[in-house]
Amino acid sequence: MPRPGEVSLGHNGVLFLDELPEFQRNVLEVMRQPLEDGAVTIARAAISVTFPSRFMLAAAMNPCPCGYFGDPTRECHCTPPMIQRYVSKISGPLLDRIDIQIEVPSVKYKELRAPASIEDSATVRERVMAARKRQHTRFAAEKNTYSNAQMAPKMIRKHCGISADGEKLLENAVTRLGLSARAHDRILKVSRTIADLDSSDTVEPKHLSEAIQYRTLDRSYWA
Repeated sequence: MPRPGEVSLGHNGVLFLDELPEFQRNVLEVMRQPLEDGAVTIARAAISVTFPSRFMLAAAMNPCPCGYFGDPTRECHCTPPMIQRYVSKISGPLLDRIDIQIEVPSVKYKELRAPASIEDSATVRERVMAARKRQHTRFAAEKNTYSNAQMAPKMIRKHCGISADGEKLLENAVTRLGLSARAHDRILKVSRTIADLDSSDTVEPKHLSEAIQYRTLDRSYWA
């Protein structure tokens, strides 16, 4: 009998995959369906079973096998073919389904020892809870939609209206970065969430600009 795997056990939670390229490529590719549909179907000769799998995927990876590609203080010992083989385990279609992609540089010693000047967790939590409340109100009349990430294309057009300046900014980003239609929709969803965190009723160009910055990683290695 088919049984739920990790993507279904992570339903309504977080699935964290560390060292993402270390997984076999065929294992990673099967996540494309649940990331898109929120469900995974397992077919056998005599039975077909569908499990829910609406999870938040969080993943981490090094820029190369040795981990020092692009590091200003340490030398990378990987050859270009080695780096290409390493990152090619993450296919473009899979990366296209990851909303936020951030390249994190190494932290210098002085920055580690410097006094903290960031918001405390309680303050961040209040802002997140306020944004969630706005989304609950927005989708109160919608079925099976509780957050911006779950918006269908029709809802995106309804709730993610942008100004003329925003249209120009988004057009330039899609054209210059060669982004797909899926990436276009995900940028609008992320910008809507950034606007909610900013307590803004409209998606402004600054919200779009921040969301676009989170889509640059899929072009830095895969171009």
